Amino acid sequence: MTGFTRLSSLADLPENLRGACVAIGNFDGLHRGHQSIVAALRARAEAADVPALMLTFEPHPRDVFAPSPFMFRLTQGDAKARLAQAMGLDGIIILPFDKAFSQNEAEVFVETMLVEQLGVRSVIVGADFHFGRQRRGTPAFLRAAGERLGFDVEILDLMDESDEPISSSRIRAALSEGAVTAANRLLGYHWFFEGCVVKGDQRGRELGFPTANTMTPAGFQLAQGVYAVRARLGDRLLDGVAAYGKPMFDNQLPPFETHLFDFDEDIYGQTLAVALVGHIRGQEVFSGLDELMAAMDRDASKARDLLANATPVSPVDEKLGFFA
Repeated sequence: MTGFTRLSSLADLPENLRGACVAIGNFDGLHRGHQSIVAALRARAEAADVPALMLTFEPHPRDVFAPSPFMFRLTQGDAKARLAQAMGLDGIIILPFDKAFSQNEAEVFVETMLVEQLGVRSVIVGADFHFGRQRRGTPAFLRAAGERLGFDVEILDLMDESDEPISSSRIRAALSEGAVTAANRLLGYHWFFEGCVVKGDQRGRELGFPTANTMTPAGFQLAQGVYAVRARLGDRLLDGVAAYGKPMFDNQLPPFETHLFDFDEDIYGQTLAVALVGHIRGQEVFSGLDELMAAMDRDASKARDLLANATPVSPVDEKLGFFA
């Protein structure tokens, strides 16, 4: 297969993607545990000479049923698609998820979506995958359905590190504590997010550190502090130092503020993708602007050092485009 296809409806499935091997799950973060599923998927697809597809859902089911604040998402749909492509899949199907969709019986999901619409050859899921109304579709149910309807099912156990499963919740906890290196290790790539650049209060420019301010998605729970970052603006790679949260000034919903080194262009309205390379310090309150500006100079110097020595975590990390 060549190229990469992104779909939001099974009705749009091109004929050349029918009969694929399909991995199904929420896959928030597409971390190393998920990547073991992707590796098994690609191996099966290559052996059978059929496409390898990912079937996932947006928004995350927990966001649909849980009261606000929403869950801290590691990867929204666009990031999931970018990662799936970097992992060598032929396509991703991101089905809209809502309460009506959740009422589909497990049998309907299998017989209508997997068999009739996708014509699956093989299905791969994690051992914790459940689907259908009241989560009645268990891995055992799926395996029995495959035997009855003519497709293979592979169920993979969770991957462990340091005697703990590699999980999305574990990575969320690491990021919420500013443990960037640990989170990136568990992910298998440098965690990134994308946002539209919006106009801020211009205070950074007044201090000699103009920033590209990106709004963060609902539920964003990254630890407030200062980070060394690598940003992608279109096809350009830019190094920088970023701050999240501003304790010295009144700001109820702080944006993610990135000072891009050796860069001074108007990029309002453009999309900036930002990857976290390292955590420099937590948020601090300074006695005045002189002390704040001295800290900003130190932060920028530390960020440059971290970025000068930054290397990809994995081949997937290289393909995401944050390393030249």
